[in-house]
Amino acid sequence: MEHFYQLGWTLDSAGGASGEAYMAEQDGRKLFLKRNSSPFLAALSAEGIVPKLVWTKRIETGEVVTAQHWKNGRSLMHDEMKSNRVALMLRKIHKSTPLLNMLKRLEMEPMYPAMLLKKINSSLSRNVLSHHVVRKSLLYLEEHMPNMNSAFYTVCHGDVNHNNWLLSEQDELFLVDWEGAMIADPAIDIGMILYTYIEPAEWSVWLSKYGIQDTLDLRKRMKWYTIIQAIAMVEWYEEKNRYQDMNEWLYFLNDVLMMNRFI
Repeated sequence: MEHFYQLGWTLDSAGGASGEAYMAEQDGRKLFLKRNSSPFLAALSAEGIVPKLVWTKRIETGEVVTAQHWKNGRSLMHDEMKSNRVALMLRKIHKSTPLLNMLKRLEMEPMYPAMLLKKINSSLSRNVLSHHVVRKSLLYLEEHMPNMNSAFYTVCHGDVNHNNWLLSEQDELFLVDWEGAMIADPAIDIGMILYTYIEPAEWSVWLSKYGIQDTLDLRKRMKWYTIIQAIAMVEWYEEKNRYQDMNEWLYFLNDVLMMNRFI
């Protein structure tokens, strides 16, 4: 990002898994800069899902840098994930035709359950596979493959944990970090929120806020996708040698597997 230093900007790392995000400041003006963001960001900005996109530039290295308004704020707290705002924002995303059309223009293909299972099977290390709950979960995934008409697939975020929800000082709510965006069954996002943040007795209420009925078919799909995402998190933390976090996800995985045991 030497280009921006030369133009008089002060850059500080804004964190993120990729290490390619920065807070840029010049003369009291702050921007959120990111390298090599997807063109999908423009559609997200237009829909008000992420902070407003200010500009996109190709710099001397050939990399594309995007700039968004910097928003002072914080991540949502665990209990705030139950709120109407989260349910309505997720519904807005899942129902958005412009977002779906943009991913299709970017030639993104729907992510079917069989593709997700193949991907996870090919990525697991011997260490992860040595855990009984992982092997048991993989067997469950093979035996309970969801079958939903892809005509009902939507834009999904894929990582809706509370750290990716930004509440600004102006009380604006955003969902950020869209690197894992996909066209898929919306139960991918819904299931992870319900299993992670909401007591089962409150699921029907949250789903009514979102705008759908609590059905057996939905519960089956949510469980399947939550299990496969939990396995992916176990693998990710194992790769990072963060074994305490890995073990927490193993406990979570076992809890999900044991809940609704007859579906």
